[in-house]
Amino acid sequence: MNDNDAVIRKAIEWRGAPMALATVIFTWGSAPRPRGSHMIIHQDGRFEGSISGGCVESDILQRAEEVIAGRPGHLACYGVADGDAWAVGLPCGGEIRVLVQKVGDEEFAPTLFDNIIAASEAGRALTLSTDLDSAITREGVIDGQFHNRYDPPRRLLIVGAVQIAQSLSALAQAIGVTPVVIDPRGRFLTEERFPGIALDDRWPDEAVAAYRPGESTAVVTLSHDIKIDDPALAAALRAPTGYVAALGSRKSHAARLERLQAMGFSSGDLSRIDGPAGLDIGAVGPAEIALSIAAGMVAGFNAKG
Repeated sequence: MNDNDAVIRKAIEWRGAPMALATVIFTWGSAPRPRGSHMIIHQDGRFEGSISGGCVESDILQRAEEVIAGRPGHLACYGVADGDAWAVGLPCGGEIRVLVQKVGDEEFAPTLFDNIIAASEAGRALTLSTDLDSAITREGVIDGQFHNRYDPPRRLLIVGAVQIAQSLSALAQAIGVTPVVIDPRGRFLTEERFPGIALDDRWPDEAVAAYRPGESTAVVTLSHDIKIDDPALAAALRAPTGYVAALGSRKSHAARLERLQAMGFSSGDLSRIDGPAGLDIGAVGPAEIALSIAAGMVAGFNAKG
């Protein structure tokens, strides 16, 4: 998954100014940035994002200046050559290919940035296709072209403002996942216990449904109260939620599945629930349990590509 949100928002902020967009098209070996990563370059030399972690950005800035001046979009290839890792190449020993194209209707239309943001805010992924010969980018999946998928930012809906939720929300922030803690019990859900975290005191089924969870959203129930956890799980299963998990023992999870089955959920629906939640790392205590859940969430997201 690529974190291009800041680049896209900067491109929208700079709307109307001449700009170029650099995109990692291919990686091999220990390339520092994943395929699909962007860097936006303003005519005045300002830029946002990275395509190599600093190894070849200077050359990309020069190419961007040429593209803004009228040179057609083109591919640039970088790697270690002739044993000189500090020339224009990658000291890490990998190889990348980067497309540099002009932001404009003829190559990368500015409206595409708006479409990416609109899809993200609606909880949807958007795929763009680029013809590498012409450097023209269009919306949708076009066979034989380079595809770049833009997923909404990852989000974690934590149901139950318990002690584990305190550690889990902090871990989520550390790995770039936005946490929201949901609990109708006001004494549990306080800013003092969850500083800097979004809090939601609605009933969990209403709250989860309101966030319209998609492939980039996780829902994890922690309260041990079936009146809170079960409605949240039901709402999560009714949506294309990317990761669904419930804390508890194997015995309590079996009982939970029976209750959800009685609500009309199929065995296929129920198989989506990671229960007991998280990876089995022999966790002891709230912090380690939170770590196991965070690891399970990341594994669940990444398994979906």
